[in-house]
Amino acid sequence: MTHMAISVVFFDAAGTLFGVKGSVADIYLRHAEKYGVKQSAETRAAISSAFHRAFDEAPPPVFAVHDPAQIKRCERLWWFDIVHHVFYRVGMFDGFDEYFEEVFQAFGGPEYWSLFPDTTSVLKQLKDRGIEIGIISNFDSRLFNILRGLGLSDLFDTVTIASLAHAAKPSPKIFELALAKHAVDPVEALHVGDSLKDDVGGAAAAGLHAVHLSRSQPGSIAVPSRTTLSIHSLEELLPAVRPL
Repeated sequence: MTHMAISVVFFDAAGTLFGVKGSVADIYLRHAEKYGVKQSAETRAAISSAFHRAFDEAPPPVFAVHDPAQIKRCERLWWFDIVHHVFYRVGMFDGFDEYFEEVFQAFGGPEYWSLFPDTTSVLKQLKDRGIEIGIISNFDSRLFNILRGLGLSDLFDTVTIASLAHAAKPSPKIFELALAKHAVDPVEALHVGDSLKDDVGGAAAAGLHAVHLSRSQPGSIAVPSRTTLSIHSLEELLPAVRPL
C-alpha cells in the first residue's frame, strides 16, 4: 500500500474530515432542556446509547424519489424516525416536533461541527500535487451547507452523497457513480474513511484502494483479498500516495 499511484482520493465526511463538537447526546440534551428534559449523566448516557442503536438499525438513506424537494423531505423524515426512536426509549415530551426541527436545522450548519486539525492542510497538499479529491458520504444534502460553513467547498472536485446517488455505502454503486464523475478506473482511486464496513469494505468491494482512518487505534486490518492501510492521522496518507 505504500507509494500508490492515484488520480483521485475520495474521503468520507463526518468522522473523517470533521466531527461533532462534544457529542450528539450533549447537543440533543441541550436543546431538550427547554422542553422540560432534565440534564443528568444518566439521561446523557441513555440518549447516547439510544442514538447509536437507532442509527445502526436505520435503513440506508436511499429513497425512491428523484425531485430534489422530495429528497430533502425524505431525508428529514429519515432523521425524524431516528430522533423519535431515541426519545421513545429515553422518554418522550410535549413539543417534540418543534424540538426535532430545531435540532435538524442546527446540525445542518457548521455550528456543531469542527474540522479535525489535519483536514485542510492535507486536502490542500493533495490538490497541490495535482491529485483530484472528492467526497463519498452517506450524509444527507445538508452536507453542502456544512462544507461551505467549514470552508471546505472549494477544495473538492466532486461530492457524492447517498440520497442523490440513490445508493449508500457500502454498496459498490455509490463508489462507481463517484468514479464516473472523475472518469477513472477503480485502481486509480483511493477512499479514506473511519468505518470498516462502509468505507473500507465498500471501497475494496468496488475495486478502489481503501485506507482506514483510525484516529485512536492505528494498525493494519484485513478485508477480503486486500490488506488495507490503517492510519492515525490524515497526514500519514501523504507519504503513501503520488499522482498517477
